Amino acid sequence: MVKSDEMKKVLVTGAVGQIGSELTMELRRLHGNDNVVAMGRKTKPSDELGNSGPFEFGNVTDRESLDSIIKKYDIDTVYHMAAILSGAGEKNPQLAYDVNMNGLYNVLEAAREHELTRVMVPSSIAAFGPSTPKENTPQETILKPTTMYGVTKVAGELLADYYFKRFGVDVRGLRYPGIISSETLPGGGTTDYAVEIFYEAINHKKYKCFVREDTVLPMMYMPDCINATIDLMNADVNKLIHHSDFNLGALSFSAGGLADEIRKHIPEFTVTYEPDFRQAIADSWPRTIDDSAARAEWGWKPTYDLAKMTLDMIEKLSAKLL
Repeated sequence: MVKSDEMKKVLVTGAVGQIGSELTMELRRLHGNDNVVAMGRKTKPSDELGNSGPFEFGNVTDRESLDSIIKKYDIDTVYHMAAILSGAGEKNPQLAYDVNMNGLYNVLEAAREHELTRVMVPSSIAAFGPSTPKENTPQETILKPTTMYGVTKVAGELLADYYFKRFGVDVRGLRYPGIISSETLPGGGTTDYAVEIFYEAINHKKYKCFVREDTVLPMMYMPDCINATIDLMNADVNKLIHHSDFNLGALSFSAGGLADEIRKHIPEFTVTYEPDFRQAIADSWPRTIDDSAARAEWGWKPTYDLAKMTLDMIEKLSAKLL
């Protein structure tokens, strides 16, 4: 069923979320506003997102809702970004399972039945766990997470690969690190501090961080995240050895290291560290990522380092907030 036809219409689920909102706008720039349909569950889209192209309220756990949107717009490609993230998932694991597993199953079944050309199904570093090697985490490694979000991501990788091998649905996925963005606030993840810290530095010159100062996690700036997502979707399927589980690396830094970098631009900025339940989640995740498979199979290469990302975040947020 894997087809080589050019895209007709694109659907982005979770389009009001942190990644989905910016991904939708970039896809509209590339494919035309009317060719990219944004789908959200209940949060009202921004004026930019809602007015620039079609928007539909829908729930990925409701198969009829999903099918009706696919048929209405003759959808050919789906970027399935709807998910309950790690921190929010631990507060409500039942909802995380429902959205992350049943929503994914509905998307994959819709792709199979409607013979969609391609589906993007993001995974996460949350697929790893305490027994996974922390440094230079391999592409092929132990996947024994300790969060519901992580459990659904491991199961999602396996299910997506099954649909590729069993039904020929061209499913692709990336293990996203923490994503840092100047546009949309994150939605309940363990790496959210790396976005919150910029807002607090600019607005209040101080921040109370919910992970320890020495906590090192893999991160990525949003422009690199968007480019990686689209580049993988455009890659030649015949060159891909992996499909739904690509390791993706860009930045790794400690909470204290990020604060130090921000102080180069805002010298009076102070941080206190008061770890909460998310510290245990962070401690179960890798510190650095081996993404050699992504680099070899589809040419992945990040653009932003810590200094370049920090400067860009401060410039953009200052223009927006001050």
